[in-house]
Amino acid sequence: MAAVASFVDARSQGGRWLVRIEDVDTPRTVHGAADAILRTLESYGLHWDGEVVYQSRRIALYEDALRQLGGSTFGCGCTRQDPVCHCAEGLAGRVARSTKVRWPDGEAFTVKRADGLFAYQLAVVVDDDAQGVTDVVRGADLLDSTPRQLHLQRLLGYRTPRYLHVPVVTDAHGDKLSKQTRAPAIVPGDEAALRAALQFLGHTPPAGAPALAWAIAHWDPRRIAADTR
Repeated sequence: MAAVASFVDARSQGGRWLVRIEDVDTPRTVHGAADAILRTLESYGLHWDGEVVYQSRRIALYEDALRQLGGSTFGCGCTRQDPVCHCAEGLAGRVARSTKVRWPDGEAFTVKRADGLFAYQLAVVVDDDAQGVTDVVRGADLLDSTPRQLHLQRLLGYRTPRYLHVPVVTDAHGDKLSKQTRAPAIVPGDEAALRAALQFLGHTPPAGAPALAWAIAHWDPRRIAADTR
């Protein structure tokens, strides 16, 4: 769903469509999964521009951004069992396990985890700027991440892309279709699935019309349900 929406949105504006494998969480990386994703995209005619970027190969960029954040960060000694973090006021004898960034209201979020891996929030902000991303189209389940990324962009002096959040497909229980909910994998090159995705996004290609080409020519984000943008 997100791939189709972002591809059509980019192409409708004459833009480039970039693919990034966000594998910064290396312990959870499944061997062969990235290649399977790329082949599936190709089977649907979702052809990307330029080289595919892998976050696991860009750690030096994230280290540099963390240094640039400087005084906006602090070491945190909390564990998941701690309901509230007060480490910005001092570690009180604890050893710093992770690195967090302060919110303007005094709250904080993690940019480098206790296991030494960089958090999604920092990695995507650095990559978006490095790749010159102007438009981000993604699922509404990431809507809560956007304010954190805006905050990091301001701290790092980055420009802010345009954001569009599209609906998340759910099952009969209201849970997002994913590996966690045991949703079956999509069938590569299934024209019916492509048309269903476009219809879910408020764009129904006429029978016999090439689905992607029609959607690009008629793309209008206002057709997407207002409560999911």
